[in-house]
Amino acid sequence: MTLELKNVSKTVDGVPHIHPTSIALAEDGFNILLGTTLAGKTTLMQLMAGLERPTGGEVWFAGRNVTGIAVQKRNVSMVYQQFINYPNMSVYENIASPLRVARMKAAEIDRRVREISELLRLTPMLKRKPAELSGGQQQRTALARALVKDSDLILLDEPLANLDFKLREELREELPRLFSGRRCTVVYATTEPVEALLLGGHTAAMHEGAVTQFGPTGELYRDPADLQTARIFSEPPINTATALKQGRRIAINADIGWELPGAFTALPDGPLIVAIRPHHIRLVTGEERHRPDLSIIAGEIRIAEISGSESTVHFTFDEMTWISLSHGVHSLGVGTMADFAVDTGHCLYFTPEGRRLKP
Repeated sequence: MTLELKNVSKTVDGVPHIHPTSIALAEDGFNILLGTTLAGKTTLMQLMAGLERPTGGEVWFAGRNVTGIAVQKRNVSMVYQQFINYPNMSVYENIASPLRVARMKAAEIDRRVREISELLRLTPMLKRKPAELSGGQQQRTALARALVKDSDLILLDEPLANLDFKLREELREELPRLFSGRRCTVVYATTEPVEALLLGGHTAAMHEGAVTQFGPTGELYRDPADLQTARIFSEPPINTATALKQGRRIAINADIGWELPGAFTALPDGPLIVAIRPHHIRLVTGEERHRPDLSIIAGEIRIAEISGSESTVHFTFDEMTWISLSHGVHSLGVGTMADFAVDTGHCLYFTPEGRRLKP
């Protein structure tokens, strides 16, 4: 089943919350809304669900205009990050509640509840109240209530945000399996680029109420259409600098520059923005200093963090702060100098206005 937004917008007291948006969501796999807090993800989901009515445009679902149809008359489920369950009901009754509202027969309710409980590993907890569950079990209960309805549209609004790291990783791996083979459209909101990449599917990058780009998740990451999308889809933040292209060379300043790959030499000369993700900048090893595809930057260490087998370093040069993400554990003192290798083959180039430049 397809969900399509046709020039949908939302304005509140004269302030645009969602700018005119036209996208057709994919039927298979996840449709991810990726953006920072207040990017407009929840508002867009509410418009999809019918919880809010758009100021302009139309919402179509399965070939039908559903813009004016109340959420109660749609087969929609929504899961929030706050573990919303009925505190006085058992886990069984929480899961069964939407089926009872739909006046389903008791035998069918029992079959569905036990089937979805087994899938989500909730069977031993069916007699417990939500307060007796862990955070992960409470969110599983909320997911079970959404899935048991066999909804046509399932909206997941940062459902893992309030879980600890281990539970988040566990459920993140389970979600694709849970929705595999279900005939429904799934929309998943997240602030985390890594989560979007792990879930796959299609992604809409969002910024201040606008969808900057929509398409297959891997494609958005590898081939952002503009600087804003590249920034949305980078964690740690993507590094940027104003540079000058002259012939075959690009220069950030008098000391830092490199030869452009062949196809890029056709770009017009003049100012542009160069951007590179932190994992394409690493601390220099001896044998790398003379490689033609690397540009060496000397920077002052501002922050050095070790996370597992990686080292994240914030360093300054030429009044700019960049971030490097290097493999291995590196002991670096704040205020000391270090050399960083920029893998220039992975640089992205944009106009001063932020439009992507391609050879």
